[in-house]
Amino acid sequence: MVRELREKTGAGVLDCKNMLIQTDGDVDQAVERLREKGLASAAKKMDREASEGLIGYYIHPGERLAALVEVNCETDFVARTPEFGSFAHDMAMQVAASAAQYVSIEDIPEEVLAEQKAEYRKQMIEEGKPERILDRIVEGKIRKFCEQVCLLEQPFIKDEDRKVGQLLKEMIAALGENIVLRRFSRLEVGE
Repeated sequence: MVRELREKTGAGVLDCKNMLIQTDGDVDQAVERLREKGLASAAKKMDREASEGLIGYYIHPGERLAALVEVNCETDFVARTPEFGSFAHDMAMQVAASAAQYVSIEDIPEEVLAEQKAEYRKQMIEEGKPERILDRIVEGKIRKFCEQVCLLEQPFIKDEDRKVGQLLKEMIAALGENIVLRRFSRLEVGE
């Protein structure tokens, strides 16, 4: 059972053994708990310096669309792993498929958010929405806007149930190092 749990999660032998004891041998529950534990430890690693890495790229068939993504990690050892390379390529595909303008919500300039809020508020007033619910509607629209323009907030193209930010945390947990999506560029012929 320990071997099965290790294959599913990539966790250490002792962690798998202890989790199986805690869950009374329930492998599915042990997998879930180990994933939660991994994501919790991933959050701690996000403060560490990530200055190694690589550039992920994707060129769409027909060569009219391309994307580049700088993905950083802590060591060149991790940067050379197939998992890290695959992640960088997936992020480049995500950028090519999406209309992302920023990496994270923190990267959106305050002026842009203020303009969007003002525009949404004006639209809601014109539609005759009651004043008492305007703020909630505007906040919902701002959340939706952030999901469209922020790479980390977008649904992952290969699994719509997970956001890119969640996938990033899972990679941090799996590889044991901080990983940062530093910047990206999307090029399309004619744009």
